[in-house]
Amino acid sequence: MMQPRPDDPADVQRARQARLVAIVLVATMGLWMGAQWLGGQLGLETRYAFLFDLLAIAGFVWALVVTYQIWRGRRG
Repeated sequence: MMQPRPDDPADVQRARQARLVAIVLVATMGLWMGAQWLGGQLGLETRYAFLFDLLAIAGFVWALVVTYQIWRGRRG
């Protein structure tokens, strides 16, 4: 991966977006796994598991969209 040039604000902005995507992906996966485990331990209803799944999907879709935007920004 190329390092952002400090004199190019677009490269710096893309690097910030990429870091944010990485943080969101790690946090989403960790929270989703933790919620699934905790739900099983507490015996929560299945609808809560689906709620956690939908929230995780929303985080992953957001990360995918932003990653696509970063990719398109580097190409153009």
